[in-house]
Amino acid sequence: MYGGERLARLGAFSPRVPDAETLHRTLAHWNHARLAPAEPTEAWRDDLATEQRMRQLEGEFVEAFRAHIAPLVEAIPSDPDGFVAWFEALKEHGPGQWDPLFDWLEGQASLEDLKWFLTQEAAGEAGFDDLVAMTQVKISDRAKLELARNYWDEMGRGSARGMHGPMLTRTTAMLGLTPTIDATLWQSLCLANTMTAFATTRRYVWHSIGALGVVELTAPTRVACVDAGLKRVGVPPEARKYFALHAQLDVEHSKAWNAEALVPLVAEDPSRARYIAEGAVMRLVCGEQCFETYRAHLWAHVHPLVYAAE
Repeated sequence: MYGGERLARLGAFSPRVPDAETLHRTLAHWNHARLAPAEPTEAWRDDLATEQRMRQLEGEFVEAFRAHIAPLVEAIPSDPDGFVAWFEALKEHGPGQWDPLFDWLEGQASLEDLKWFLTQEAAGEAGFDDLVAMTQVKISDRAKLELARNYWDEMGRGSARGMHGPMLTRTTAMLGLTPTIDATLWQSLCLANTMTAFATTRRYVWHSIGALGVVELTAPTRVACVDAGLKRVGVPPEARKYFALHAQLDVEHSKAWNAEALVPLVAEDPSRARYIAEGAVMRLVCGEQCFETYRAHLWAHVHPLVYAAE
């Protein structure tokens, strides 16, 4: 297990940031501000100073995280076929896979439990579509085309009603959810901050390719459980549409991503395999620590003796 307390200690690497919670709330508020459309201001020099300070905090965190997961990517293959086989095995054996949280969400969680879970999951500042769009800049043609096809699906193939981001927003609205940074657990903010750091920083572009690809690889089983749980407690199909769609679509997305993005990128430069692998594992570790923390919260009233002993 690479989540939980060991990853929490990465927040203590700098005397400027006392703990992981402070770090990730700070980064989340900064990401919210910097990704929002804005206008020219006379304070642009102050903005640049803030940008430099925050970029350093972000970079120190990512580099500490890379060192933390290094043992998991020491012996990865660097040939395209071998690497994709290693990558696809993450679905079965990667950090956080088959967490018991999702069987519980499917079969036992109450509507209020599911709403709390979805509020935490909605904390990400940049949606998958935006992350893909930022990642694809200047990558080679074959991989770029695959990211473009993925983005077009995220955009509802040109239909506003089919856009995935607004579809999720409609789900949160229909369920009466009001996610905010300050009401979100830092572990969920850490996941969003890590994905944003990868997509907005060109030295981490291969990490972003790996992280986005492993989401497509591992999400279908989890979102199917969430969809089934929501159906069980009476949530109507329109509010579940986002989850039902991704339970099916991401399976095909993953196959195409691996064949049309991972294979050519690693064939062009085998050294990229290490960075793609790091990004994938870091994303899974972020998920793992979220699942651990969600269970601690949601199961405290279900299994009080277990969590009282920990």
